[in-house]
Amino acid sequence: MAPLTTLQRKDLEKLQAEHPDYCMELADGNITIMSPSGYQSDEVAITVAANLWNWVKPRKLGRVAGAGAGFELPNSDVRAPDVSFVRAE
Repeated sequence: MAPLTTLQRKDLEKLQAEHPDYCMELADGNITIMSPSGYQSDEVAITVAANLWNWVKPRKLGRVAGAGAGFELPNSDVRAPDVSFVRAE
């Protein structure tokens, strides 16, 4: 059975404001509370981010961010990847 309500970005923002200690994502109209990644996963993410940063920064290719950055995708999903790169315009 399909959900009666499709949640939107404003619903995600409201929940995040009410529960700032939780990481959340919006996918297909559903809000998911993300569990803590753990030491090993965090170590991989920081290694990838450091290597990406070391390549991107001196070449002025764009910006690198960690899991705190959220992105609204064309389909209205809001995701927070462990590491992200945004090309300079």
